[in-house]
Amino acid sequence: MSKQVNRLITEALAIEAEEAKEAGALGYMARALVQATIPHRATKEATFTRRNGHYTFSITSPNAALPYGTVPRLLLAWLATEAVVTQSRELELGNNLSDFMRQLDMVPTGGRWGSITSLKNQTSRLFSSFIQCTYSAKDEQGKVQEAIQNMMIADSANLWWEPKAAKQSSLFASTVRLSESFYTEIVCNPVPVDIRALRALRRSPMALDIYCWLTYRNSYLRKPTTIPWEGLQAQFGAGYPDTGQGKRDFKKSFLSHLKKVLTIYPDARASDGVSGLLIRPSKPHIPKV
Repeated sequence: MSKQVNRLITEALAIEAEEAKEAGALGYMARALVQATIPHRATKEATFTRRNGHYTFSITSPNAALPYGTVPRLLLAWLATEAVVTQSRELELGNNLSDFMRQLDMVPTGGRWGSITSLKNQTSRLFSSFIQCTYSAKDEQGKVQEAIQNMMIADSANLWWEPKAAKQSSLFASTVRLSESFYTEIVCNPVPVDIRALRALRRSPMALDIYCWLTYRNSYLRKPTTIPWEGLQAQFGAGYPDTGQGKRDFKKSFLSHLKKVLTIYPDARASDGVSGLLIRPSKPHIPKV
């Protein structure tokens, strides 16, 4: 048994032993960022688009510096959780970089490729991003109905951290003011997640995405459903070409990451079906509040 699998099993048993709320690990994600998500890897594109059925998600950076990877996903979970708990758009990140990184389960390390540099870079990218969510479908008469929601992640942010003195407190606390539209999306449509699960899966952006999506989907799934692999690739398959080999590589990667998710979330009934991913009604990892 590999060290990673052993670690996942150990953390899964700990999660099962104590409810998230009792363990102080109840967290949230914004629904708009669970149905489709941000890039897994660095991209030079100024706009990144994912599709999930009638839903299209686009994120744009003014300087072609889009957030990517696990760090902004952990940041988004922290922002959503704080917004739900405090019921405020004004969030305090603290006056100490090291303490804030501890909340994200990150160990402060310096240097060009260190975690401090990564956090500052991804925080700046995320808070500068613009999101567009579009719902487009035909009504009973065949007419196309479209709903569009545009939102910034943040109206403003003041980051007073000193990377070379991560444990040193600054004179002012670092803060972020969420945009009204993003804040409303969070508090009106929060998706409950177990923060311990996010931490256990934090090495893989796709595993984090699958976990959040599965527990959200299971909050309303009423009958067995097969989702074509082409649809899943449009939703999750960042970086995989739309070719026969690209589709095979995506499916292989998705199932590999799904296996990790099911170790943490064993109640989720999802498997490789005849023509796509077969998901059966299951308990959400955390019941919707």
